[in-house]
Parts: sequence; structure tokens; C-alpha cells
Amino acid sequence: MNQPLLQLNSVGVHFGALKAVDRATLHLAEGERVAILGPNGAGKTTLFNAITGMTPASCGHVILDGQDITRATPETRAQKGIARTFQITNLFFGLSVEDNLLLACRGLGRTKFSMWRSDRAQGQERAIIDSALEKCHLESKRHLLVKEISYGEQRQLELAMSLTSAPRILLLDEPAAGLSPAERVIMAEVIRSLPAPLSLILIEHDIDLALGLVDRVICMYQGTVLVEGSPDEIRNNPQVQEIYLGKPRHA
Repeated sequence: MNQPLLQLNSVGVHFGALKAVDRATLHLAEGERVAILGPNGAGKTTLFNAITGMTPASCGHVILDGQDITRATPETRAQKGIARTFQITNLFFGLSVEDNLLLACRGLGRTKFSMWRSDRAQGQERAIIDSALEKCHLESKRHLLVKEISYGEQRQLELAMSLTSAPRILLLDEPAAGLSPAERVIMAEVIRSLPAPLSLILIEHDIDLALGLVDRVICMYQGTVLVEGSPDEIRNNPQVQEIYLGKPRHA
């Protein structure tokens, strides 16, 4: 068996006595797509924060391509190929779609604070921006201000910005949150068409949407990994049905 691209070995995130994530163990292969499901408070976003380094792990280990990155900074992890989106859109609304992508493209560069660089995309930057716009179905919106495009398109832009760093692993935190049914269809098409080598972990409350996009599903409950399996196995799992449908749990 090939070495997983990402491994979490008994990772915990504790806030005093509260164990937001409790000894979570998971693995992600190159090109694999995984959904993390669970009710509010299950620890899903906190787990994302532990993977990206935004919240330090209290215990356990985060391994990327065989290297322990448990104590690495978020910037180091981003440079090593981990990118993410957030539940709440975080964009520059007074700038154009293209300029938001340019800022994202330059964000990890060594000269990002240089005062002497052009405010226009150059050479390789132009190619990266064009590719991100195409992947996220935003070519026709490139010159519009972010405040002039729809909320669904803003979510697509955030995803496009995460692609400018050429990540190996992309973490999507509720990409369809707040979208209309038509916008959800577009978002699903964008995610489904992402490059095959890109590994993906998706948090999504729309179960039907999530199960149609991934190879494997992990269900979390109260900070722990409750069950894991294929989309069909999770869809028919009694424990998952109890959690989402509110049926009484039996001893």
C-alpha cells in the first residue's frame, strides 16, 4: 500500500476540559476525495484548523507526505501544498475578481511586500489566474468588482483563489453554504471538474451534495470519528441516520 499523502494520527484539539477534536485518525491518498459529515459542534472545522495549523493540535501528529508538520506554521503548510476555503467568504469586495486572484497568487511569494512590483498580472501569474478562472467558471466575470457578482460566484472565486497556490490538498469548508439550488449545481460541477491529482477534503451539511462528490466519507460526532465508509455505506448506516434524523440512540 502506498504511503498516504496526509495522515492524522490520534490528533486532538482541546480547549481546557473541552475536547473539540478527540483522538481523530484519518488518511488521505493522492487524488482521493473525502467528505467529513457531522452535526454542528462535531469538530469538523476544528479538525480543518488542526490540519492547516490555524489551531495547534493538543496531541497526536499531522503527517504530510511522510513529514511531521504538527508544529509547522500555517504559512509553511500552505507552501507545502495545503490550501483551504472558509465557511464565511473572505474577499476584497472593492477589487475586481482578477485582482483578488492576483493578490492570492502573490500571497505566498517572497516578494509579496515589495513596493516595486506592477499591479498587473505578469507572465506566469497571468497563466495561473486564467487557469483558476476557467476551472471555477468565472472567465466572463474577471473584470467585475467582487461586490458586483452574485454570492454563488463569490464562493466560486474563493475556491479559485485557493487554486492559485497549486495545492496538493484542498480543504473545502461548506462550499455550498447559503447557495441557491441552481448555484449548488454549479458549485458541484466546479468541484467535480477539479484536476484528478488534487486531493480533496470536503465539509458539507448538504449530505446529498457531498455524497455525490467523494470517494469516501467520514462521519464525526462530538469530536470523534464515529464511522467511515463509502457514500453508499454511510447513506445506509443506522448510526448516521440516528444523528441526522434525531432517532433515539439504543444501548
